[in-house]
Amino acid sequence: MALALRCLRPLPALLHHSSFAVTRGLPQAPRGCPVPVLEGCRQCVQQMLLSRQLATKKAKGKGQSQAKVNINAALVEDIINLKETSEDMQAVIEALKEDFSRNLNVRTSPGALDHITVVTKDGKFPLNQLGQISQKSPQLMIVNMTSFPESTAAAAKAIRESGMNLNPEVDGTVIRVPVPKVTREHRESLAKLAKQSTNKSKEALRKVRSKSITQVKKFKNKVSEDTIWLLEKQIQQMVDEAAMEMDKLLAAKTKELLG
Repeated sequence: MALALRCLRPLPALLHHSSFAVTRGLPQAPRGCPVPVLEGCRQCVQQMLLSRQLATKKAKGKGQSQAKVNINAALVEDIINLKETSEDMQAVIEALKEDFSRNLNVRTSPGALDHITVVTKDGKFPLNQLGQISQKSPQLMIVNMTSFPESTAAAAKAIRESGMNLNPEVDGTVIRVPVPKVTREHRESLAKLAKQSTNKSKEALRKVRSKSITQVKKFKNKVSEDTIWLLEKQIQQMVDEAAMEMDKLLAAKTKELLG
């Protein structure tokens, strides 16, 4: 019994780091370990980890809450860069926040027009790089295209198709942009756009997931099935958490827009 306890003593620290210790090389048995019984502690650890995984799967089948996977990224860095995957997902979330802030406001301000993308024969440019934007009155904004008169029509089209419910009027190299009255219909239209933007962001999130899963599966012949399964579970968990954050952002934005 004393010898068996000596074998199990390293387990807590090992499990604390990651379940991936199974595939990343477990420590050899402590001196004196009854190898014929415990097979050098490796099978002890492997069986314990496998039991934990199977218990989690069973819990899922019974509708119970699943234990979260928390992988030490350093232990799997030669398979996938989990930090980079997390950063890619966070970038999608930040892009959604920026879209909400710039393009989905009940009150339209000059700043909301700044980053509308204008497609010209020379490429794509933010509107504020092509024209001077100002607010003449609470009901009217002006875009002066004197510096790039050849892009006036393209700029007006970009404003009209921005999804901000704006109907620009071109007068030479000046674009007049009437600010619409805030109506219930306008608020609901903005809320729908917020939902569409969130769905597009979730699609981008799924692309990050697909890319990461593909990367992991490249190692299916080099590491155990349990390793692949746990990594896929970790990635899906990251996606779920990012999607939940997006849903919270949408809920807050919808409440703001609808009043």
